[in-house]
Amino acid sequence: MSSAVDKSKVPWWVSNLIVPIVNLILALLVSALFIFIAGENPIEAVKLIIYGSFGYIEGFAYTLYYTTNFIFTGLAFAVAFHCRLFNIGGEGQAYIGGLGVYFAAIHFSFLPVPIVWILAIAGAIVFGGAWAFIPAYLQAKRGSHVVITTIMFNFIASSLMIYLLVDVIRDTNQMGPHTIAVAKELWFPTFKEFGELIGIKVRYSPLNLSFLLAIAASVFVWFLVWRTKWGYEMRAVGHNTQAAIYAGISPYKNIIIAMVISGGLAGLLAINEVLGVHHKIVSGFPAGYGFTGIAVALMGRNHPIGIFPAALLFGILYQGGSEVTFDMPNISRYMFVAVQGVIILFSGALENLFRPQVESFFVNKLNIRKKG
Repeated sequence: MSSAVDKSKVPWWVSNLIVPIVNLILALLVSALFIFIAGENPIEAVKLIIYGSFGYIEGFAYTLYYTTNFIFTGLAFAVAFHCRLFNIGGEGQAYIGGLGVYFAAIHFSFLPVPIVWILAIAGAIVFGGAWAFIPAYLQAKRGSHVVITTIMFNFIASSLMIYLLVDVIRDTNQMGPHTIAVAKELWFPTFKEFGELIGIKVRYSPLNLSFLLAIAASVFVWFLVWRTKWGYEMRAVGHNTQAAIYAGISPYKNIIIAMVISGGLAGLLAINEVLGVHHKIVSGFPAGYGFTGIAVALMGRNHPIGIFPAALLFGILYQGGSEVTFDMPNISRYMFVAVQGVIILFSGALENLFRPQVESFFVNKLNIRKKG
């Protein structure tokens, strides 16, 4: 069977649904082989993952908490990618976004709580977007590749935040690298509190109002990219820069707009961590979410509708993986990081490995059915 296929004949559901599912199945099979080699039963591991993610209400809440962060970082990467920009700096942008959240919560705490929340959200967007602006400017005006600059800015953000948390904004009543807590009335309502209102008893859960903010951000990205002039211009620059220039679209302007919006979305991760969970800035709170968000976006075809299930999948792996490592002594936390890496590999670097064969198979089947 020839692997060459006319792209115009490939149904959208094959490219956007079947191919990612095939890649995911292959990644899970390879992961199952790792678990088997480690001396554990892959089927039992799957059962533990499902139980840890959905088997009890606290586990499900943890799954949605992780999902929230992956939605933010997945959306951040997707917006930049539509302009053909690989924003690898979500980690640093989220870290710096925490400063915006913290400063708004500390300096405007005298205002009504909803207004402080809005200011904190704005602070996360502005600080995260500002951190992304510098690599965007360097790409647009100086030709510095955005992949290199955003990676470098992750390290710069980490070093800057460590300096601030140790020497400038640290809670001086203790020795740990974190700030004082924001006022308790500014903490985001949690799933536990919501459960108490409707008579459901829930133990501690980090899931909070940020989950709804992530859904709102998904709607915003859909509207921006597919229903606005800005979104059209960004996609035009991403598809064919020379054609966009011929049509009067400025690639420089759109590179900066796409990266700033991307950085702002990554900064929203800080809302979940600072106002929803830790209630202060703690060292290293982005915790790899920015990098995993790249795989989430690629697996979700850079569309909000696809990003949500992809984010949920990684939320399942994060939460269910903790159950596996706890109950299966031969499976370490690092091995489950390898499992996540395999999924990232198949959904990212090897995303097109089996695409020609899968698309050709379905196109041939559809042609046979039409002839019949």
